[in-house]
Amino acid sequence: MSNIPTPHIGALAGQIAETVIMAGDPLRAKFMAEKFLENPVEFNHVRGMLGFTGTYNGKRVSVMGHGMGIPSIGIYTYELFKFYNVQTIIRVGSAGSLHPDLHLGDLVLAMGSCTNSNYAMQYELPGTYAPIADFDLLRGAADTCDRLGYRYKVGNVFSSDIFYSENPHNDRWQNMGVLAIEMEAPALYMNAARLGRRALVICTISDSLITGEETTAEERQTSFTHMMDVAFSLV
Repeated sequence: MSNIPTPHIGALAGQIAETVIMAGDPLRAKFMAEKFLENPVEFNHVRGMLGFTGTYNGKRVSVMGHGMGIPSIGIYTYELFKFYNVQTIIRVGSAGSLHPDLHLGDLVLAMGSCTNSNYAMQYELPGTYAPIADFDLLRGAADTCDRLGYRYKVGNVFSSDIFYSENPHNDRWQNMGVLAIEMEAPALYMNAARLGRRALVICTISDSLITGEETTAEERQTSFTHMMDVAFSLV
């Protein structure tokens, strides 16, 4: 394929599986490769965005970092879908709770994503687009959570372009039933919709904007394994 390697992914044809589990932190991708994959082989280290392909329960699967924010995940997932023929991308990441019943370590299955990003402007749609997950992946993830006894909620997240906001207005999103805040889901969901692929975002609550609870960077990198269990169950 003449379009690969891409400007951001150094893999050759056939080195990336049809299903990719992604995390913002490339070290979390490395952790997943070491913990879940048999015979993982690195396929990317361009810009330090590590990617590996191996097998899980006999099925070929890849893991890769996608960086922070909507522009970053937008680039990586578009290249994976468009040029590497990836069919399914599952993001596992962290989120800040906006719900009183979501505590540290609980999971959020992002059925949809509200956003302050202009990512959808490129499509020139005559209205407001609602980015949503693939239903079969969403249903499978909920079934796995029920089977394993993991605490979770399904619903809307708010995906922000701004981490240090002058005027966050988190209470307004909370009033509309939004469960948590993260920074990547809509670009993944829009790329999947535009290219006819499947996507799901699974987040672990790393901090609470209600109680002030928070985790360390090391805990976020290596201990949020429940969402990984759920993601790999969907391979």
